Amino acid sequence: MKKISREKFGSRFGVLMAMAGSAIGLGNMWRFPYLTAKNGGAAFIVIYLLLMLTISLPTMITEYLIGRRSRSNAYSAYGRLGFPKLKFIGLMAIFAVVFVLSFYIVVGGWATRYLVEACTLGFQSTATDYSGKFASFVSSTAYPLIYTFIFLSLTAVIISGGVKKGIEAFSKIMMTVLFIIIILVAIHAISLPGAMDGVKYLLVPDFSKVTGETWVTALGQSFFSLGLGCGTILVYGSYVKTEEDLSMSAIFTAFIDTGFAIVAGLAIIPAIFAIASMNGVEPNVDAGPGLVFITLPSIFASMPFGSVIAILFFLSLGLAAITSSISLLESFVAYVMEVWNISRKKAVLFASIICLCLGAFCSLSQGVLSDVRILGMNVFDFFDKASSNFFMTVSCLLMLIFAGWFMKKEDFMDELTGRGLSKTPGWLQKLIYLLVKFIAPIGVLTIIICNFFF
Repeated sequence: MKKISREKFGSRFGVLMAMAGSAIGLGNMWRFPYLTAKNGGAAFIVIYLLLMLTISLPTMITEYLIGRRSRSNAYSAYGRLGFPKLKFIGLMAIFAVVFVLSFYIVVGGWATRYLVEACTLGFQSTATDYSGKFASFVSSTAYPLIYTFIFLSLTAVIISGGVKKGIEAFSKIMMTVLFIIIILVAIHAISLPGAMDGVKYLLVPDFSKVTGETWVTALGQSFFSLGLGCGTILVYGSYVKTEEDLSMSAIFTAFIDTGFAIVAGLAIIPAIFAIASMNGVEPNVDAGPGLVFITLPSIFASMPFGSVIAILFFLSLGLAAITSSISLLESFVAYVMEVWNISRKKAVLFASIICLCLGAFCSLSQGVLSDVRILGMNVFDFFDKASSNFFMTVSCLLMLIFAGWFMKKEDFMDELTGRGLSKTPGWLQKLIYLLVKFIAPIGVLTIIICNFFF
């Protein structure tokens, strides 16, 4: 395999923060807390961790490993490893990342708008119809597009700085800030009168709520949260030095991602219960954007120091969104830059324009283009479902089959151990390989079957 010169992360801390930033995103802030509360609290977390260790983590290590072994983008990686006919696997990852970015930057724009709203003290009135306010904003034409452009532009500027001066430098600073903020918000939420009912609802195990669907939901959430199948982990892996321990980095990323999601839940669910108790109503832990953009603003208007907490919360939401969008856009940029042999800045500009155009359709599908349907879905929902239910999962399955059955075992082990430079225990090496070869593909196939037939 021909050796090529390639940008690399400058430090182990930089690698860990960039990888954590890639994993931690909007799903940690609104989807994980709701799913945990709905599916038995700590019972769901135990199932989530079990499936992450046996299926999601080996899949992540595989994507990481293929990236470092090939020193390439998702599309070219399989050709660089001697299997040019399998480039279509990487192409599916490119489609996945473009589809995800197209709707993700729209939601990132919503988060940006709400941060501006919080900074201008827009969440002070308990009489405001926050549901109507959110619906009016997302269905309008100009404002969501403006904030989508702002969010994407910030992402593009950071990536234009390169791997060390752009991605790594931003991640090292902003991930630290993000963790400090979300911990402060969680401490304040837990301290509110009546908040402990929310803590119990979130963390006390209730196995009566566990069903077969719970297991599938937990596995799907871990894939979504870690961003598997988009080529983001693969591209970041291609920037990691040979001596870095891949398995330990992946384990750190997976657990820091889960830890952040739990803390985010403690920042949200207890506050909802506290304000509900104060007002004598049932707590509403609705899923999706409504939890963050409708329920929480009304809570901030009611709670002590609500204006300050609103600013901190939406700042953390914006940071989580942009750290993930950086890895997503970088995956697309790496493909454009290397396959078309153009400069980073030109690649960033081209990739940004493509995503902005597609993102415009996703945004407008909430309003003036709401009648435009693809397979019965609006454009936003179609991009969401096509990426998560097809491109990401199928590319992961094919990637695992490639690593377990086509790639030489000695090559897999050689890269897993960093050419023998890492200190991964022998038993762990063998376990990872067995999980990649047999268990993880079955888990991914289960997600695919459930997505299509249930």
